Amino acid sequence: MKFKYRKRTKLNRLQHLLPEGLLADAAWLTRMGYPSSLRSHYLVGGQLQKVTRGVFRRPLYKPGLQHEAVPLNWQHVVLSLQMVMERPIVVGGRTALELRGFSHYMSSSGPREVHLYGDESAPGWLKKLPIETPFVFHNARKLFRTEPIVKGFKTLNAIMSSDEPSFRTPIHGSLTWMDIGDWHWPFVLSTPERAVMELLDELPDKETFHQADVLLAGSTNLSPKRLNRLLRECRNVKVKRLFLWFADRHCHAWLEELTREGIDLGTGKRMLVRGGRFDPKYQITVPEDLNAGG
Repeated sequence: MKFKYRKRTKLNRLQHLLPEGLLADAAWLTRMGYPSSLRSHYLVGGQLQKVTRGVFRRPLYKPGLQHEAVPLNWQHVVLSLQMVMERPIVVGGRTALELRGFSHYMSSSGPREVHLYGDESAPGWLKKLPIETPFVFHNARKLFRTEPIVKGFKTLNAIMSSDEPSFRTPIHGSLTWMDIGDWHWPFVLSTPERAVMELLDELPDKETFHQADVLLAGSTNLSPKRLNRLLRECRNVKVKRLFLWFADRHCHAWLEELTREGIDLGTGKRMLVRGGRFDPKYQITVPEDLNAGG
């Protein structure tokens, strides 16, 4: 009886630590006090489901349909990484812009792929999950010097521990949050200013100039203060030159408040498009059909 009670208490705690539908890997479960033997017991009892090797999920069923499980989606995975396993990984780049309504190309079924950014490498099991939407992981430190993602998570924890957390409360630097899913938990993603630069980092091989042009055309409400900081901290010369070129092209109101002092644009030419047009101001080659006047 005492043994069963102890198991029930641990199960109750697991149900609190791991909400229905979300994931946890073996390392996290072991750290929380759920070794392999106990996980096997929960698998047999149906309290856990095996998603892939070393990754488990609390079952989530459709309301009123006890035997029809809710399929795993990318939102479940991101919330699990951020809010359960507390990994400093955020949604960024094109995905963050799409979620904020900047893109006209996002289908009703969601993004075609999800771009994640982290200070350290992603867990190996991320690419093995049985989901339709693939993840593309990026090393955030390669793009920015002093904008570590982990600081944003420390600030977020402080916000969430307050009596009345507000989604209007800013978190560290170039990260923000939004409400997503039925849990109403914070979903951490890059601010539009950071996400634009993350997207430009993918040009021209993995993103198109046309996509970037459409997104920058609609970016009328970017924060010049945040842009100034990010441009100074950005490591990538190509990204900085492209951003300023697009900024000149679209002439948004925030352009007048950009402080170009302290932005290292490097030296030498950058041929980004073969057979394109050379822009002498920023020393880059851009598509012929994109002229400086917009």
